[in-house]
Amino acid sequence: MGMSPEQRQRYLETMGIQRWVPRAVPDAPAASGAVPVAYEASQAPAPVVEVSAGDVSQLDWDELAARVAACSRCGELAATRTQTVFGVGDRQADWLFIGEAPGAEEDRQGEPFVGRAGQLLDSMLFALGLKRGRGVYIANILKCRPPGNRDPKPEEARACRAYLDRQIDLIQPRIIVALGRIAAQNLLGTDEPLGRLRGKPLNYRDIPLVITYHPAYLLRQPADKRKAWEDLCLARRVMGV
Repeated sequence: MGMSPEQRQRYLETMGIQRWVPRAVPDAPAASGAVPVAYEASQAPAPVVEVSAGDVSQLDWDELAARVAACSRCGELAATRTQTVFGVGDRQADWLFIGEAPGAEEDRQGEPFVGRAGQLLDSMLFALGLKRGRGVYIANILKCRPPGNRDPKPEEARACRAYLDRQIDLIQPRIIVALGRIAAQNLLGTDEPLGRLRGKPLNYRDIPLVITYHPAYLLRQPADKRKAWEDLCLARRVMGV
């Protein structure tokens, strides 16, 4: 069932989209924690050791959280993080939102999607009739902040994949929404640009998958909020709501 005009208008207002007036793309700074910063390592990064699915496939929530908190598989990440960012929300959620990696504020607070990007994500959830922690779980491809907020390396994402997959097994969501290019490409094992991945239902491990923009990107490029709106409408249709 599609959204009513009232629901659509609520979304547009929540997302800060003017209904009839096109918005120019401003030269705005990135959200806090979203701008890559040059990072110079004092020594060569330690090698990355992948986690075997068999190592975590039988862990319960508490055991998995403890394993992640103690993880040192990615030497560079373990050496520079403040703490791991496990994920947050309803552990029996229908909706699973997956981002790329923690930023500086997430690293400090230990929770994904805080700050301005988190506020925008909360607005997106509100427009769907959802709320953080109620029917929603939020996680990232990586559990550690990459130094300088650089993009996750492929080997780091692979090393962390077993943790995310175990979370998915425990949650058993009805739909996954990938937030941003890095999350989408890592889940799908592709280098296709985000523009070619969004706009159609895909799947990850036999779970419907919808691709949309990362909230931090939308803060920098507000004109693309309309496309994000289309993606959320697609997710609602996939869910049959």
